[in-house]
Amino acid sequence: MEMNYTKGELEDIQRELHMEIIPGTEIMTDVGTHHFVKLGKGSVVLVPQPSPDKHDPLNWSLLWKTSTISAVALLTFSQGFAPLANSPFLEHLIVELDTDLEGAIRFTSMAILLLGFSNFIWVPMSNVIGRRPVYVISQVLCLVSYVLRVKAHSYKQFMAACVLNGIGSGPVETLMPTVIADIYFLHDRGKWNTLYWVLYMGSLMVAPIVSGAMTDQLAEHGSWRTFWWLNTAMAAFSIVVGLFAFPETQWHRVHPGEVAESSSAENVKDTTENKESVTTEASVGHSDPWFGKGSPSKGQFSFYKHNPNFFKALLADFILPWRLFTFPIVEFSAFVVSWSCSNFLILNLTQGFVFPAPPYNFTSQQIGFTNFAILAGAGIGLFTAGPLSDWVAKRSTDKNGGVREPEMRLPTMIPYVFIMIISHVVTAVGYMRGWPWEVIVVIGYTCAGINAASLPGIVSTYAVDSYKPVAGSIFVAITVNKNLWGYGMGEFIVPWTTADGYYPAFMVNMALSTVFCLFGIVFFYYGKTFRRWTRNTCNQPRKGIYEDSVFVEALENCAPRFALAIWKQEGEFDNKLPPRHGLTRAEFRKEFGQLHRVVWEGFPT
Repeated sequence: MEMNYTKGELEDIQRELHMEIIPGTEIMTDVGTHHFVKLGKGSVVLVPQPSPDKHDPLNWSLLWKTSTISAVALLTFSQGFAPLANSPFLEHLIVELDTDLEGAIRFTSMAILLLGFSNFIWVPMSNVIGRRPVYVISQVLCLVSYVLRVKAHSYKQFMAACVLNGIGSGPVETLMPTVIADIYFLHDRGKWNTLYWVLYMGSLMVAPIVSGAMTDQLAEHGSWRTFWWLNTAMAAFSIVVGLFAFPETQWHRVHPGEVAESSSAENVKDTTENKESVTTEASVGHSDPWFGKGSPSKGQFSFYKHNPNFFKALLADFILPWRLFTFPIVEFSAFVVSWSCSNFLILNLTQGFVFPAPPYNFTSQQIGFTNFAILAGAGIGLFTAGPLSDWVAKRSTDKNGGVREPEMRLPTMIPYVFIMIISHVVTAVGYMRGWPWEVIVVIGYTCAGINAASLPGIVSTYAVDSYKPVAGSIFVAITVNKNLWGYGMGEFIVPWTTADGYYPAFMVNMALSTVFCLFGIVFFYYGKTFRRWTRNTCNQPRKGIYEDSVFVEALENCAPRFALAIWKQEGEFDNKLPPRHGLTRAEFRKEFGQLHRVVWEGFPT
């Protein structure tokens, strides 16, 4: 939950509203004597509440937010541009690299698989050393992989380049959603997450158009290899933009009573300054002098954020996505996203051997051009799904007395489920019966584009709204699930369609997509119950300085008995208290509850 209040205030608000507030439930209006920072002069409460620090990403000016989101959008587009671009020149790969159709498709499926699993490293790195280093390092790896693709003259060489490309492109699945959660407020996330899915899926759609055209038109200059030089240039340009236009967006969101931590460790030195920060932070009330006027600090443009416990923190963030697999809401989102995206993937994997054959006899360029329909559909999804889900959620919030539940977005799925069904049926029957390409492409492919931009954006926003503090890890769980299925589809789609035709494969994919989407009914009515089940999951507080009461509250949901921990007392910070083993909550409160401040150093191993 993105708390705008302390535990005491939360209890007051619950009594005032006569309802339970759990993670994901947000108060979007003033309640009694509790007033919040609002958007302009309107009544929209900002969630999470921005701090009074000008360097807080939530306070950045429109210019800096636009710069940041544009830079990460460029990364998203450029990293998504390459992995699925092979379909128009599969025949060239088969001939030049001495392989068969299944082997050529494996270039794509292997990149998809590694693109997902590499986020078990990329997301922990972005949480430990920052978003900015991950941006640059991943793009450098991608740039190297594109050069290797150009130089590859054997199956193994090209596969090695695909493997490196899959690893380097991992942040395309997670970095932009994490940055959106860092710099934008709850009421805006629907449209921005939809924009992310449109950019990502759009890059996958545009790439075959470009690669097909370049293969046909530039044959005398190296055919399909020229396409990878284009990717190299895009990656290099993205790196330059990232260095100058993408400041660090990770920010420790401070709750009332907690001493504000600077994004740079050097700022947490002077206790007197920290005391002043407490007073300022606690008294934000319903105004914020820096809202919409802030800017990044010089420290937010540094390349590396020092972390003395790098490996411990990395391990903790590596484990977190595995824990999230046990959360029903995360699993629901992962499966809906996976099969919604597979609607596009099955088209991408089959168009390369459907349209070159009779009765179509398309060239590589013509095959690529069919993706314009998918791209147009994605544009329709962009301008409808995100704003519609935000509007539906706001309308339901107003009817609910200003209290927002994440489940309020889910009814927006309904029209897009029917569009997804139409896409599968039209394409499958059209393939089997040799329908005119205009019907297959204009209806089937366009509906696939609408689906790819809408359903993933709606359900992923639902998951982030429910568990925003772990947005990056949520997308790890989603992308691993999605890309594992994508890898499997790349492996079985050719032998399956060869043996049984297109209809069974498309109908199974459609049936699974529909079943997972129908679970949205269950989550609409019981989603809050699922969030209640997971509310007591232990998330230990970040290392830093805490007011004693805030610190106790931060550990309230952890195990019944505390693990070995080290505490420091306020003053000169030279009186280290002895370690305590297995303290109960009551013992902890009795022994440490009277400290004016606590410096939390984490659970030692």
